[in-house]
Amino acid sequence: MEKTIDAGASRHLDHGISISEAFRVWLRVAVLSFGGPAGQIAVMHRILVEEKNWISESRFLHALNYCMLLPGPEAQQLATYIGWLLHRTAGGIMAGGLFILPGIIAIMGLSYVYAAYGNVGFVEAVFFGLKAAVLAIVVQAVVRVGKRALRNRVMIALAAIAFVAIFFFNVPFPIIIIAAGVIGYFGARSGRPEFAAIEHGGGKKTAAVDSLLGEELPEHVRPSVARALKVSSVWLLLWVIPVAALLIGLGQANVFSQIALFFSKMAMVTFGGAYAVLAYVAQQAVEHYHWLQPSEMLDGLGMAETTPGPLIMVLQFVGFMAAYRDPGTLSPMVAATLGGLLATWVTFVPCFLWIFLGAPYIETLRGNRGLAGALSAITAAVVGVILNLSIWFGLHTLFRQTTPIRSFGLSFDMPVWGSLDIAAFVLAAAAATAIFRLNIGMLWVLAGSCAVGVALRFAGMA
Repeated sequence: MEKTIDAGASRHLDHGISISEAFRVWLRVAVLSFGGPAGQIAVMHRILVEEKNWISESRFLHALNYCMLLPGPEAQQLATYIGWLLHRTAGGIMAGGLFILPGIIAIMGLSYVYAAYGNVGFVEAVFFGLKAAVLAIVVQAVVRVGKRALRNRVMIALAAIAFVAIFFFNVPFPIIIIAAGVIGYFGARSGRPEFAAIEHGGGKKTAAVDSLLGEELPEHVRPSVARALKVSSVWLLLWVIPVAALLIGLGQANVFSQIALFFSKMAMVTFGGAYAVLAYVAQQAVEHYHWLQPSEMLDGLGMAETTPGPLIMVLQFVGFMAAYRDPGTLSPMVAATLGGLLATWVTFVPCFLWIFLGAPYIETLRGNRGLAGALSAITAAVVGVILNLSIWFGLHTLFRQTTPIRSFGLSFDMPVWGSLDIAAFVLAAAAATAIFRLNIGMLWVLAGSCAVGVALRFAGMA
């Protein structure tokens, strides 16, 4: 057994990517993770697949499919998954932790300003141009992933149906994914070639992760009952012990106990990402717990949309304001800091549990024909879902107002055409031109758009 582990450890180093290099790249991914899940997936795809060739398109999509099925922010879990493939548990913690670190710092800083002064309007000025550039990057990701995943008419049809279902009829995300998986499974089992797995490698040299994970999986990727029990016990204890300690020590009526319990529940039901659960969180935080006013919830959402990290980081702001309003014997700012960090802890610790527990089993399923067909179909459906997120992001970037349409089974937001933000539209078009036509690097596009956007806002033209 020891010999097997040593061989796996040796093979683990074959990709030649040092921990320090991985740290720098994951930090770069984290700092650029604007634009909600669509933008974040786009950034990771651009850097990890296209630029660094650390992971092949097929394995990237394979991991993304699994993360899409989990509760919690899929982009953060995808980073954790890829980090784990590269550098074991330490790599997963580093990638997933760094992914949320800039957001934790940004939201905490803005929460201090908001609690003290009630005004974070300057943030809009800073990130106005950035959001327009991210929109162009999101569109590029949809195009690139779509070209790879939608390789026949059946897959195009699945993506189109998924988009129509979620965008126009608000069909729950898990239903779309489960339906696509069932279709793909039986399609592959029947021998239909349309449902064959995406070929390995994408025409490039073998990616780093794929050279590491050859015919014989390295030790850290192999599933086992002993490993599953160890992972479950460690991460469940990290999650449950703080919650139990607060409930026992402070009682269920204490604000910290309420934060720990409420956001732990949210961590288990946030299927489909933040968009699917934020309405419920807002309702409970405003109407049941009275932690915030409706306008404050919208302000917190604006912070999360214009800062790096998952949109679910708005929960940190909710926890911050909850403890700020009910600090007990602590000073309001100290209580608020602890409340925000507590909400973040119970939100993201489960994300590491889902990945470290399930990823080894997901890796072993890559050769199963029926499951490969299911995941191919899910990939096509995910393209439709990402397109939906992209349009949602585009609507709220390019238009100041939208009108909800709720009739004849339809449930979507229609842009108010007269509210088109001309400056945002021009910036987004310029960013798209720079990316698609001029092949300018992403960092230059982001920096240029941000500088122009800030200048326009302070000049009163945006």
